[in-house]
Amino acid sequence: MTDDDTQPTDSTDTDRRLQAGWEGRYYEDFEVGDVYKHPYGRTVTETDNVWMTNVSMNLNPMHFTEPYAAGTEYGERLVNGVVVFAISVGMSVIDVSANAVANLGYDEVRHHAPTYHGDTLYAESEVLKKRESDSRDHVGIVTTELRTYNQDDDLVLSLKRTPMVLKREYAEPTPAQPTGWPEGVGTQPEDL
Repeated sequence: MTDDDTQPTDSTDTDRRLQAGWEGRYYEDFEVGDVYKHPYGRTVTETDNVWMTNVSMNLNPMHFTEPYAAGTEYGERLVNGVVVFAISVGMSVIDVSANAVANLGYDEVRHHAPTYHGDTLYAESEVLKKRESDSRDHVGIVTTELRTYNQDDDLVLSLKRTPMVLKREYAEPTPAQPTGWPEGVGTQPEDL
């Protein structure tokens, strides 16, 4: 190894370029039967449960009163189902609705098993159907089934979700201005 091998590379020695990042799926990317395993599990904390229980004013002591919950068949507090729902839907956004212009509905929501503090949730979505919008040329409608499992492979939640998703030809992201970035912020092509 020479001294030159240990020196940091000067950015002027390489071609710098803006690269597009993941922008999510557009309507054309969905195919009936596709299953997307959403990246990253999410461990549910006591704080998640307490905050959402308080914010939603869920007064069931099963979620926030340890002595009460200890006397139930579960023997401890359960995570509020709205927490499980919110985390699960949130995990699916990267694959299903990053380019949605509206969520049209959540149907057939089912809690199959309890979730406890410390459980880690994993979610996947299966495309059930898709169709062109009858009233808007720039979007299509996609229905998925979202399934959430815990670390023991127990199905804890399932639901059907129907977002209205932007078509690719109507999207305007660029490497310099991806979705959510204001114009002119950060590295621009003229900076390279």
